[in-house]
Amino acid sequence: QVQLVESGGGLVQAGGSLRLSCAASGRTFTDYTMAWFRQAPGKEREFVATIRRSGSITRYADSVKGRFTISRDNAKNTAYLQMNNLKFEDTAVYYCAAARLPLGTHPYEYDYWGQGTQVTVSS
Repeated sequence: QVQLVESGGGLVQAGGSLRLSCAASGRTFTDYTMAWFRQAPGKEREFVATIRRSGSITRYADSVKGRFTISRDNAKNTAYLQMNNLKFEDTAVYYCAAARLPLGTHPYEYDYWGQGTQVTVSS
């Protein structure tokens, strides 16, 4: 089992920044690809970004490319999502996820999930 705990969400004005953190415990952190998904009210959960176990390869959804950066600190068992130039449409609950498979972009490819953290962007 892998336990994931997100933090760092909140209310921010459009154009602002937030950094989300995902602390992992329970298994070897470097065995897992890490990812961020988000879900807005009434919408399906969607892929945001993913990072390979070593941190050397990342993938992003087109909607966040150039604004969001995913990273990980394997010594701290923590993944991050730096979000800059936030837009109203980025408002959602953001979830951290872990998978043994590399760089998946679908929720069913991930084995473990955090409880989510709310990000609200005011226009």
